Amino acid sequence: MLSVDQVTVKRGRVRALDDISLRLPAGQTLAVVGESGAGKSTLIAAVLGLIGLANGRISWDGAPVAHCRPALVMQEPRAAFNPRLSIRQTVLEPVVAARQPLPADRLDYLCDRLELSTELLARRPHEISIGQAQRAGILRALLNAPPLVLFDEPLSALDAVTQKHTAQLIADLQAEHGFAALIVTHDLGYAAAYSEQIAVLRAGRIAELAVTARFVRAPASDYGRTLRAAAVALGALDDSA
Repeated sequence: MLSVDQVTVKRGRVRALDDISLRLPAGQTLAVVGESGAGKSTLIAAVLGLIGLANGRISWDGAPVAHCRPALVMQEPRAAFNPRLSIRQTVLEPVVAARQPLPADRLDYLCDRLELSTELLARRPHEISIGQAQRAGILRALLNAPPLVLFDEPLSALDAVTQKHTAQLIADLQAEHGFAALIVTHDLGYAAAYSEQIAVLRAGRIAELAVTARFVRAPASDYGRTLRAAAVALGALDDSA
């Protein structure tokens, strides 16, 4: 289980995160939603240990999160790859860094599940589509079978059809491999369809934390109701939910 306990992160005098507490059980999905600047990406950076905490603690099963080797799928797929290396070389970087043997069939299996050909792995980032790059990023994240995967706006760079396909691929792979997923997203419809919990961030604080079905039906906070109404108006959420 991922535990975020009373975490505060400061940027100068500003509290980018202010007394945040969350729980994400193994195998489940927690979606973190909110407007730009709410602190969503800061939360991911804090969980990964990329920024220091002014207060609080983040752990996985009581140990530092780094011990479980969490993986990250980034918002900009091509930016996550070294333009001078082949997709295969970049995908295998976490395996090389971990110095752990990779099961002989794992790369082929995940490529097949993610609809990535061996020929595509020989290309460089500029030679593949954004959708292929995002699926390659998911491949890299899952190769070491991490128990925790963080997704930073994993669908925002994709077109609508590719978004739907990629969201279902992530859900199917999670069901097969049992990793916990922390998903940062602006898309409340995506969060509603694929998460067990929703955390609403506003100005670095949790405005609401709820079981997804309850939040979608009747948000408890004014800000949550505003987000839901906006999602309904955009057609991302069914008003009858």
